Amino acid sequence: MLTVIIPAHNEADQIAETLDSVFAQTTKPDKCVVITDNCTDQTGEIAICKGAEVFATDGNRYKKAGALNQWLDQNLPKLADADYVLVMDADSSLDKAFTTNATRWIRKGYAACGGVFSGKPGGGFVGMLQRNEYARYARDVAHKRGKTLVLTGTATLFTAGCLRSVVEGRRSGKLPRKSKQPEAEAHVYDTKALTEDNELTFALLHLGYKIIAPAECKLQTEVMTSWHDLWKQRHRWKRGAIENNVHYGLTRYTIKYWGLQVWGFIGILATIVYLSTTIFAAATGNLQLHAIWMIVTVLFCLERAITVRSRGWRQALLASVLVVEMGFDLLLQAVHVKALGDALRRAEKAW
Repeated sequence: MLTVIIPAHNEADQIAETLDSVFAQTTKPDKCVVITDNCTDQTGEIAICKGAEVFATDGNRYKKAGALNQWLDQNLPKLADADYVLVMDADSSLDKAFTTNATRWIRKGYAACGGVFSGKPGGGFVGMLQRNEYARYARDVAHKRGKTLVLTGTATLFTAGCLRSVVEGRRSGKLPRKSKQPEAEAHVYDTKALTEDNELTFALLHLGYKIIAPAECKLQTEVMTSWHDLWKQRHRWKRGAIENNVHYGLTRYTIKYWGLQVWGFIGILATIVYLSTTIFAAATGNLQLHAIWMIVTVLFCLERAITVRSRGWRQALLASVLVVEMGFDLLLQAVHVKALGDALRRAEKAW
């Protein structure tokens, strides 16, 4: 049995497209449920018209994680271990063969199969930069043969059995808890995590489950349309990742995640050295074309172009111009620094 669950908060503008992609799957779902979470628009009505069931949350204060937990708490015990649960965002649109490809990988022994996403049209210049970033992400996952660090919330197929194991792992203490009361954490999703999908990935890995994100499990997702929204989204992602690392500690499963954090700061330091020396040299009238920096610049430009060639030669050519993507890269690095600072001083969390 395949059940699709879609948490949605005021998604009337996108839910129809999302559901169209669900019902157009080559492997049809047995049930599709839209979880309407404190909606004040027509999300629920549109979902019903499209043929989906609607589950309204009751007093949910925990955003997406809380909405999903309410449905899963009631319905997960009714499912067989081998049943499939596809969790996807209300702003995602699946490739027609997504469920067919994902269930095939589950039958090969994986407990969860994540999607590889590209960006939807729109968003102007900011949207274009995100589509380039997502193209690089897809390329990286493909080169790693589906080995992924995070089961993305845009769309991931789970077995009901592995989700039940997460609940039991939280209850029994096999998984780390943020509360001394076991029942407070006895849900599939951790409502205290800013990035609940990343935390669930950690939980599955620490319980010994195999996960994958194969290149053929494609979908599109919404891009942020302003620099402000992009900052808020990435700050949540970065801070959530850092805090999940701290929560689970240094283990055989988290060491690569810690390595990524360290590598990210090495990149930030390299950028600071590169820009500061260039600006200082220009300000003092000593700007010269040193061979080492010229080589670094050329290699960086080539990397920018090659890694987005899947989007066509025009995008590759544009990405090769250093200044086009530099602002985007600097923003992501600034977000990284801000997220670390907020995590260290335990600043108030916000979605």
